[in-house]
Amino acid sequence: MSDDNIIAKNKRAYFDYHIEHEIEAGIVLEGWEVKALRLGFGQLTDSYAIVRGQQAELINMKIQPPSFAAQHKIYDPSRTRRLLLHKKELLNLQVELNRKGLTLIPLKLYWTKNKKLVKCLLGVAKGKNLVDKRHSIAEKDWTRQKQRLTKLSRLS
Repeated sequence: MSDDNIIAKNKRAYFDYHIEHEIEAGIVLEGWEVKALRLGFGQLTDSYAIVRGQQAELINMKIQPPSFAAQHKIYDPSRTRRLLLHKKELLNLQVELNRKGLTLIPLKLYWTKNKKLVKCLLGVAKGKNLVDKRHSIAEKDWTRQKQRLTKLSRLS
């Protein structure tokens, strides 16, 4: 998947959660939402997904309506949107999410190859505690420092 196909990323999810595995799901959108996503008005921060009965829903994903949208219609930027998954995947998710401490977090929102369909990459995740977050910060700092040192050694 190339970077030009990505609409929105949830960078905070990788910091706050351990991602156990990922699932690709389709998403049901209205026409104005697709136009707004083409303009880059989608946001995944603070959003999550749940499985209710026989369907999965994405909650709190924000899509701001474009300025040229019809003024007579009332738009809800953070409405609940339905996710499209196979029945077998839904059943597996229900069983997995019933385990202690697991949740379903959207990681990326992106276009398919032909840029006609919007897909959502979901991660089955377990929350990190403060020590784990500190560890990931220290690891990130070390990799940055390593890159700087190798760059300096090449210049010398």
